[in-house]
Amino acid sequence: VAYEPISNEASQASIKNLSGKDLKLNFHYDKADLIVSFDADFLQNENDTVIAARGFAEGRKMLSPDDKMNRLYQIESGYSVTGASADHRLKMRSSEIGQFVLAVAKELTTRGLDLDIPVNKVSDSFDKKWIEAIADDLMANKGKSIVIAGKTQPQWLHEIVLMINEALGNLNKTITLRESKFALNPNLNDFKNLINRIETGQVDTLLIVGGNPVYNAPSDLHFDTVLSKVKESVHLSEYYDETSKLSTWHIPRANFLESWGDAISIDNTLSIIQPLIAPLYNGVSDVEFVSLITTKETTTGYETVTKTWENIIKGDFEKGWRKTLHDGFYDIQAGNQISPRLNKSRMSQIENTSGAIVSSDSLEVVYRSSILYDGRFANNGWLQELPDPITKLVWDNAAIISAGTAGSYELENGDLIKLTVSGTEMEVPIWIVPGYADLSIGLSLGYGRKEIGRIANNVGFNTYQLRKSDKLFVDNNVKIVKTGQKYTMSNTQDHNRMEDRAIFREASLDEYKHNPEFAKEMVEHPPLKSIYPDYDYSKGYQWGMVIDLTTCIGCGACTIACQSENNIPIIGKEQVGNGREMHWMRNDRYFTGDEDNPEIAIMPVTCQHCENAPCEQVCPVAATTHDEEGINNMTYNRCIGTRYCSNNCPYKVRKFNFFNYTKELPEVVKMAQNPDVTVRSRGVMEKCTFCLQRIKRAKRSAKKDDRVIKDGDFMAACQQACPSNAIKFGNINDPESTVTALKKIDRNYELLGELNVRPRNSYLAKLRNYNKKLIPEKKETV
Repeated sequence: VAYEPISNEASQASIKNLSGKDLKLNFHYDKADLIVSFDADFLQNENDTVIAARGFAEGRKMLSPDDKMNRLYQIESGYSVTGASADHRLKMRSSEIGQFVLAVAKELTTRGLDLDIPVNKVSDSFDKKWIEAIADDLMANKGKSIVIAGKTQPQWLHEIVLMINEALGNLNKTITLRESKFALNPNLNDFKNLINRIETGQVDTLLIVGGNPVYNAPSDLHFDTVLSKVKESVHLSEYYDETSKLSTWHIPRANFLESWGDAISIDNTLSIIQPLIAPLYNGVSDVEFVSLITTKETTTGYETVTKTWENIIKGDFEKGWRKTLHDGFYDIQAGNQISPRLNKSRMSQIENTSGAIVSSDSLEVVYRSSILYDGRFANNGWLQELPDPITKLVWDNAAIISAGTAGSYELENGDLIKLTVSGTEMEVPIWIVPGYADLSIGLSLGYGRKEIGRIANNVGFNTYQLRKSDKLFVDNNVKIVKTGQKYTMSNTQDHNRMEDRAIFREASLDEYKHNPEFAKEMVEHPPLKSIYPDYDYSKGYQWGMVIDLTTCIGCGACTIACQSENNIPIIGKEQVGNGREMHWMRNDRYFTGDEDNPEIAIMPVTCQHCENAPCEQVCPVAATTHDEEGINNMTYNRCIGTRYCSNNCPYKVRKFNFFNYTKELPEVVKMAQNPDVTVRSRGVMEKCTFCLQRIKRAKRSAKKDDRVIKDGDFMAACQQACPSNAIKFGNINDPESTVTALKKIDRNYELLGELNVRPRNSYLAKLRNYNKKLIPEKKETV
């Protein structure tokens, strides 16, 4: 039995229902000129987010006004990363989205699209302008569009969406279906049947490979009680967690970085998992555990995996095995692309399954995965301290609501409410986010752990205890009561205004085509001069960075990559609340436009490595200096912590170690730290160094070949991790480098360049591809 608390089971079931086969959907966002997303956060929280982000960004690269740019419509209840990147976003309760899809389908049929979908239950309360705009765009982009529904939506809606894609001719173009030979798909009904078998005494021994169902199974299934009815239970787990505590046996599970194994990607590409290190604590891998149970023989993971692959690799096994280990994947896909005929007669049954129109004044809760995913990463301090891309909360989750809902119940940020969902009560704090749908409450899963480790214990609120098996993602049986008590939360961005400064610059695609120089014209200033002489970089390297705000999705991968690369400590909720977070790279989030229905602007900010660096001019001990390649360096053992440099930095990107966060780190954590970067004690300033250690390594390699560093010889950590390829770093002196070419683009501008600090980093102004019928009214930034 396969159980996953957060899976797109509805989508998988819809494909099987319409085609009669277990198939995998592959979305090719790079081939789509139009994307219509119904509650699908495909850039952050669906199944293939990294591929989706890269493909989506490929369709938004605007190197000149003549390039093409895709368009994204996002219909959702809560603000998501995908919603922030959308050209048009419509807020709507998740429980209403199914009816909205039916309304769009009805409009498509009036335009001649062959859809046999019953539409007599369709609500006429939706904005006709939106429905017509979406229908017009879909009809104009047949075979070049993607329509997608999120995991929060029911199976019948996924079926309709798949039929719309087929009718538009998107299958085998922007969307492909492949056979799924090796997949064991999560199935809640199978899980329920297992529980029934246990309760009726049909199971003597239960083996649990990974997972934590005592914590994350739907609360109405009472898995903790069910588990006690099994004579012998064995839990293979990395942590002694909630399920381990109630099991008869707990077996330490090897981390995937310590294990041999294999995997299958979203497009059915097969690969081999190779260990980077021997197990530190004699852990047992999944492969070794299952092999022992099924064969009664103790074999190593390597032996089991090679035996399996003898039946996969064609021809000379030894040669094929070594090539697969070297490449990291097998170049024959497991399952062919097929073109199934969808069962259109199924559509006649939609009328009986689509449900009644939801009352316009009923509350709903929507369960969503968090930065911790389903809670399995709760003991990862990096993720606990990574700000949520929208709320900017750390070390906590909350009930996210709109300003309108907060006003109706007289609530403010941090107010504790008693939340009752389908008869189950819990207290949880609220957090207000502009652009949330009224009467919709967003609940993040994965917090409130009790038995996982010192980092995650008692952090946040366990919203799984509200979740029911028949309402896994959306529940409309909701009541909230204000308790009158407060709960303290920490977030990393208290100020959300740009104070009439052109910090984040954006325009519509039409405006850009009409005036390509708009980004440079947004700030007027006299000719800038400096009392300092210019540096001469003509004989060496000159490093610089460009970030494309159009393709950046604000996911935060760059922040984590920087933290990993540079041994940046976590400091905990209290110190973050004091404004002392240590991240060298942050993603500033601004709401723009109407406060009730705003757009979101997200801007990565790191040290700008200014030519006229204000920090260098005030350091009394020359701890921060300008090198011959333009990098603003930090000499940690010379810094005495005056913080003058931080006071003089207009970007606020220099961080001060108030405490020695690393003095008690366990040896195993020290093993994971980057040996090329100094581990700082308290009392010093620290900041981005352009990954100087990577530059030095590339120089040594180039010197061996008696050449200079070429573009692509290395990447900065943030650049390497960026899923949308929005960050480019390289040598500005190299006329062939990507960063040089990007700095010549008309959208390129410098953050606060009017201060004449001459930052070495720059940005490409954001573009949105509006439908002229839905262009939002621009108002003051909120």
